[in-house]
Amino acid sequence: MGYPMARNLLKAGHDVALWSNTGSKADQLAAETGFTGSATACASAADVARASDAVFVCVGNTEMAEAVILGPNGLIEGGKPGLTIVDASTISPSASVRMHNALKAVGIDFLGAPCTGSTPGAINGTLTFMIGGEESVFESMKPYLEAMGKKLYLCGGPGTGLHAKLTQNLVLSNILQAFNEGIVLSTKAGIEPKLMLDVLTNSAAKSGLIDYKAPFIFRRDFTTNFSVKWMHKDIGLMLDSAAELNVPLPLTSLTRQMFQAAIAMGHGEEDICSTIKVLEGITGVEVESK
Repeated sequence: MGYPMARNLLKAGHDVALWSNTGSKADQLAAETGFTGSATACASAADVARASDAVFVCVGNTEMAEAVILGPNGLIEGGKPGLTIVDASTISPSASVRMHNALKAVGIDFLGAPCTGSTPGAINGTLTFMIGGEESVFESMKPYLEAMGKKLYLCGGPGTGLHAKLTQNLVLSNILQAFNEGIVLSTKAGIEPKLMLDVLTNSAAKSGLIDYKAPFIFRRDFTTNFSVKWMHKDIGLMLDSAAELNVPLPLTSLTRQMFQAAIAMGHGEEDICSTIKVLEGITGVEVESK
């Protein structure tokens, strides 16, 4: 996600300092040509902060975000008062609030701005950002965010953007699990999968997610746009936040177990639509349509 997001900033004419846990990625992007803006690969996150007025972070989980932002050679080490850090990662809302407070104490502004749209959205600059933080900081970052996304939602104070993102993924993952169960059931009953999808699309059960994902399942294409392991991580964050807020999530708890089963079967790196293989394996049915 981070590579095409940074690429879109360069295409928009911004000068970008780059760092990645995989150093070759930063070097590769810095070597690309044809941008209006310039790119420079840096040796550490701290060096990025020293060279920047605004820093965007996109990493896989809470621990990575805390290390990059607050850890040794992290952004806080190289940052100066007036710097703004925007974390586009999907992480723990509580941890994001703690980072906001730690950065504020040293004069650094912070936005939690998780995004949705998967890899195609990052490549095409059509991501949706759900943002938590101060409105004035959000307004100052809009020109950069608009280079990477088309829809920007200021959800409230620190942590609220992450709660919005997790809510979206909660609904998404449960819809996917419901489709997996339904389409395996109808296929075993002898209904052609494309016909069943047409029935769903022309009923109250219509879902944009299912209309998009079902054709991949039907042709057995599980190329990763959003992996099982990362959605499994997000469902864990949903359940942690629900425990903190004393909200029961019984359906989501079951969905996480099905994602865990998919990971146990070796599908963790595949797209989330590969979770259907769990039920296919149990029932001996493969949902395929030529």
